[in-house]
Amino acid sequence: MKKVDYMSIADKAMEQIKKGAFLTVKSHEGLNTMTIGWAAIGFIWTKPVFMIAVRNSRYTYEIIEKAKDFTVSVPSSDMHDAVMFCGTKSGRDVDKYKACNLKLVDSQTVVSPIIGTPGIHFECKIVYKSAMDPDYLDEAYMKLYPQNDYHTLYFGEIHECYEIE
Repeated sequence: MKKVDYMSIADKAMEQIKKGAFLTVKSHEGLNTMTIGWAAIGFIWTKPVFMIAVRNSRYTYEIIEKAKDFTVSVPSSDMHDAVMFCGTKSGRDVDKYKACNLKLVDSQTVVSPIIGTPGIHFECKIVYKSAMDPDYLDEAYMKLYPQNDYHTLYFGEIHECYEIE
């Protein structure tokens, strides 16, 4: 494991996230991993921040609403099948870890584990959240929400960022 500066690998991480990465959340309500394809990495409130978006219809939403943190695992190897599975199946109905042979590994600074795979891993403590207000969405984006299941944006202060080869 090699600790890395989050901004030095932000472009590399975002390119992979567009293809899919793993968001993992654990609370007393449960544990789930889902695929994310939208995110932002930056600097807000004098803190390094990773912003994720979770629809209120997702199983992960039930868990993250009770959680204090999350992790994002950005695979560097081909995990297309697992990324697709975790993005189309619900943790309410299926054990994604068993189905995809995903190994959970304890994180260093947060409760939520990482996915034990080569790649970049972010450990984040939630510092703010905000539900999307559809009144501010451009008309072109409304087609992304046919069930009106808008995202809640979670801002996580990055406490650890490292690469596993």
